[in-house]
Amino acid sequence: MSKDKVAILTAGGLAPCISSTIGRLIKNYTKVVPDTEIIGYLNGYKGLLLGNYISVPKNVRDSAELLYNFGGSVFGNSRVKLTNITDCVKKGYVKKGENPLNVAAEQLMKDGVTILYTIGGDDTNTSAAELADYLALAGYNLTVVGIPKTVDNDMEPIHQTLGAWTAAEQGAIFFENIANENTTSSRQLIIHEIMGRYSGWLTASTAYEYRKRLNKRSFLPDILLAKERWDIDAVYIPEIPLKLNKELDRLNRLMDEKDNVNIFLSEGAGIETIVAEMESKGEEVGRDAFGHIRIDEINPGQWFAGKFSKLLKAEKTLVQKSGYFARSAAPNKRDIYLIFQTADMAMKAALNGQSGVIGLDEDNNNKMSVIDFSRIKGGKPFDTNQKWFQQMLNDIGQIR
Repeated sequence: MSKDKVAILTAGGLAPCISSTIGRLIKNYTKVVPDTEIIGYLNGYKGLLLGNYISVPKNVRDSAELLYNFGGSVFGNSRVKLTNITDCVKKGYVKKGENPLNVAAEQLMKDGVTILYTIGGDDTNTSAAELADYLALAGYNLTVVGIPKTVDNDMEPIHQTLGAWTAAEQGAIFFENIANENTTSSRQLIIHEIMGRYSGWLTASTAYEYRKRLNKRSFLPDILLAKERWDIDAVYIPEIPLKLNKELDRLNRLMDEKDNVNIFLSEGAGIETIVAEMESKGEEVGRDAFGHIRIDEINPGQWFAGKFSKLLKAEKTLVQKSGYFARSAAPNKRDIYLIFQTADMAMKAALNGQSGVIGLDEDNNNKMSVIDFSRIKGGKPFDTNQKWFQQMLNDIGQIR
């Protein structure tokens, strides 16, 4: 019998890689060390705190490759910060007077877990590091291996996070249908709101993928099917300050010329301005257990729509969000390859007793590496100087 007992935990928002990563890990262990018991904590750290898990049965292990074709998380997710005691007590995950880190550690010891995989963003993996340190002080040897997923692709020092490529592709597919709404009215304003709290990578990449797909289509300019009506007119992201006056002149000219304007908007663009405006009116700004602003409650797309609709004299304004559509997709071939690379190294590292986050290390020539938890940080800004992005802004004539 193997001495190891493997637990898998997924947390945070969804990304098009979670179920497939779980499937690859199960497949690898079943092939290499088939006597290893594998469990999955239900709904992330919530399940760990409450002791809720399922053991992966033989029929699942034998057909784990089926998970490559599914989005979501087959073990369920949640947003729980183990060091936020007040929030954990409030939600009923621990009792008053209990330390969530201690409760989680005791549960892992009780369950006999020796290897813990955490599939999540920077918050998920830094929480895992805190848990591993806590257990080490208690003399319990636990190997923790983090697998980085986020559609924002904003985790330092990781070059490419799992699921981000697919999310950009799916966002582009989403807008292919939404763009047809330009025919429902004259002076039509369409705002495509895309996820990206701190980073504009996903918005920029979604726009880039959309325009690549657009260039492969044929149009009929002699009726209302001119390519310009389906093209993007602006890409607004947190990293580039919006020059509103100059942009309004340009967008008004486009509205007059082609009777519609299409804007790709990162949800984090202008968020500080929106929050400041809300707080000045005495409105409460909702935040999650990690202190992050609940962007869905603020609704940046609607805020921008209110501003631009009047200034562009739009007769109809449509705001559409591709976030849930994109992040819930099954991974594309490009992501599957990266998932396999990551999961394969994750198993190798764990069996060698090496803790850390598996990813393409930007400080190691983007080589797949085991990265120390202390180096993991969220909110990495998108590099706007990349040639493909600058060329796209030039092509659409955006002022910056």
